[in-house]
Amino acid sequence: MDNEIPICFSLKHNYPNPFNPNTMIEFSLPKTEWVTLKVFNVLGQQVAVLVSEKLDPGVYKYEWHVKNLPSGIYYYRLQAGEFEQVRKMILLK
Repeated sequence: MDNEIPICFSLKHNYPNPFNPNTMIEFSLPKTEWVTLKVFNVLGQQVAVLVSEKLDPGVYKYEWHVKNLPSGIYYYRLQAGEFEQVRKMILLK
């Protein structure tokens, strides 16, 4: 995207999925917000914090490098202001 400001919040599916040992997570922000991007296991326990900061409008990509976690289903949650979205991903070792 040529420095265009997104018109809405979005959280894309991670790529690749299933993955091992890392995956890319992309999201878009139409305005400046405090953003958190966290990963949880199926029990709802937080296993990683990928973002926890104020970000300007734009498209962001974060790579999650998995260490010492078992294969299974994980969820990643983006919170930016009033926006919140959760998606599922699968780690295969």
